[in-house]
Amino acid sequence: MSVYYHTFEVRWSDIDANKHLANAAYVEYCAQTRMSFMGKNKMGLSELNRWGIGPVILHEQYSFFKEIYLDQEIKVSLEINGFSEDGGIYRFLHQFYLPDGTHCATSEALGVWIDMMLRKSTTPPDDILVFMKRYGSENAEVLTKDHLKALPFRPENVDPELFTI
Repeated sequence: MSVYYHTFEVRWSDIDANKHLANAAYVEYCAQTRMSFMGKNKMGLSELNRWGIGPVILHEQYSFFKEIYLDQEIKVSLEINGFSEDGGIYRFLHQFYLPDGTHCATSEALGVWIDMMLRKSTTPPDDILVFMKRYGSENAEVLTKDHLKALPFRPENVDPELFTI
């Protein structure tokens, strides 16, 4: 098992009215950590374009423990704590740390790979499975379509007339 770390310096634009790291910045930091990880492991944009696939996050959740402030350096980790046997479904675990090791937040993101032409879920090439296994946590869960069905929200369309009221 390996853990990947990406370093950030908190910028002015990452701060909210409460003078700490904004919720949207946590999402952006996780996404950047994933893309940095993928790029460094031969799964960057050029490879994804060649394979005709892309990663899609379907559900993301956070727990916050300690505030992060302007100009602080933070480390965001990446582990894969779940993936399906074919690698088509995956779950990333991110931890936010100060340089002294203080744990500030945790995020978990569940996603799938999509075929960029068909816009439907697909399985990734074997190259991706190699890195998923290498960065899989010790107790990585085997994910199935039941994990997707168990997401807490379902689409519920409404009558568009409601928008004119």
